[in-house]
Amino acid sequence: MNAIDPRHAPARVIRTVRGRAASDGAGVKLTRVIGGPELPDLDPFLLLDEFGTDQAEDYLAGFPSHPHRGFETVTYMLDGRMRHKDNHGNEGLLTPGSVQWMTAGRGLVHSEMPEQESGRMRGFQLWVNLPAREKMTEPRYQEFAPERIPAVLPAAGVEVKVIAGRVGETAGPITQPATDPLYLDIALQPGAAWEHALPEGHNAFAYVFEGAATVGEGEDARALDTHQMGVLGGGAVLSLRAGDAGARLILVAGAPLREPVARHGPFVMNTRQELMQAFVDYQEGRF
Repeated sequence: MNAIDPRHAPARVIRTVRGRAASDGAGVKLTRVIGGPELPDLDPFLLLDEFGTDQAEDYLAGFPSHPHRGFETVTYMLDGRMRHKDNHGNEGLLTPGSVQWMTAGRGLVHSEMPEQESGRMRGFQLWVNLPAREKMTEPRYQEFAPERIPAVLPAAGVEVKVIAGRVGETAGPITQPATDPLYLDIALQPGAAWEHALPEGHNAFAYVFEGAATVGEGEDARALDTHQMGVLGGGAVLSLRAGDAGARLILVAGAPLREPVARHGPFVMNTRQELMQAFVDYQEGRF
C-alpha cells in the first residue's frame, strides 16, 4: 500500500480548545486560549489572548509598564486604539487593522494603554518563543498600519488578510526565519469554502472569533464555533467552509523550536538559571 504524502493529505482538527475568561495588565478582561491549563503552549506559541468588549471599564486600565525577555509579542487590533511605549524609545499607535510585532530579546519594559474612553476594543495578542540563540538579541519594534497588511480574494466569498506567510503570490510584511510564521485573518461569507496548504512541519491552529466554520473533510470534518480553537494535524491541506452566518477566523502556524522552556510571568528562557538571571537583571535596571 502506498503511503499518503502528508503534503497532500487533508489537515484535520486533532483537539479543540475553548478559551477561558482571564484578566491581565491592570485588570483588562480577556479570553485566554493558549497559555492556560488546558493548553499551556503549542510550540513555538506560548500564549494567545483574545480581548474584546464594548465596556470601557473592562479595558480602560490597560497594560501599564511591565517587562519582557526571551520571546516576541504580536498584537493585532480589530477595533479600538492602543498606544505602545517602551524604554528603548519606541512609540506607536495601534488602530483597527494594524499589527505590532515586538521582539523582547534581552529585555525591555513597555506599556500598552487604550487611547479611547468608550467604544469597542477588540484584538489578539500572541506570544511567539525565540530560539535559545536569539533570546538575548537586541529588542526590536515593528509596527504595520492597516494599509501595509495585504488582502487577497482567493475564492468566491473569501477574503484573507496576510499578516505573515504567503497566500499564492502575496506575502505578509512580517518575517521571522526562526519560526517562519503564518498568520492569516480569514473572512468567509455564508457557505463559502477555501483550501490552503499549511507550511510543512509547522504546528498550526485555527481560531474562530465570529460565526462558525467547518474544518477538514468528510468523516474528519469538525465544526468550530465562536471562541473555539482547533489544533490542526494529520496533513497539510486545510479545508474551510463557513456556516450559515459566515465566519471569521485566524489561522496561525509556526515551526516548532523543540527546546526546553523555562517561563515565569513575563520571562521565557531555556533554563531555570537563565530565568533567575532575568529577574536579577530586571531588578537591577539592566533592561
